[in-house]
Amino acid sequence: MARAAMEYARLDKVLFVVSARPPHKSQGAVATAEQRYAMVRLALEDEPRMEPCRFELERPGLSYTVDTVQLLSGQYPRATLYLILGMDSLVDFSKWREPRKILELARILAIPREGCTPPEDILGFSYDVVPFEKTPMSSTDVRRKLAAGDSVEAIIPPRVLTYIRQEGLYGVAR
Repeated sequence: MARAAMEYARLDKVLFVVSARPPHKSQGAVATAEQRYAMVRLALEDEPRMEPCRFELERPGLSYTVDTVQLLSGQYPRATLYLILGMDSLVDFSKWREPRKILELARILAIPREGCTPPEDILGFSYDVVPFEKTPMSSTDVRRKLAAGDSVEAIIPPRVLTYIRQEGLYGVAR
């Protein structure tokens, strides 16, 4: 998805912001924020124009996109910021904290998801749909496959899969 967005919008860099405490996710059998950061770092080792971002890990309280976009806007004042989202997230975007502020600071690049109908606009703002083959696979589906012992080699980078196994994450035995 990131490569497709990078090519489509001719992005110089893609930051993968690891959320420390997302307000919309309940705690369960998940990886810690530091484990998720480690997996992102491992996944991006061979991607010179992509990098993990710790902004939300180093900030107290819940992780809100608006806070991160404001921080990035201040850190990169001359950059045009884009927010890459799956269409499933875009459908609920108007319920996010200060969605208008996010849209004032960043342009949305939406990735199609199977079964998601794109909204006409978001709060009166337009957005771009990145050409990408729709996939029904979600992160929840990937975690289920891991827990069931199904093959995930085609969708998880080898270094990340090794880390998941070493850490015993997502129901995978060590």
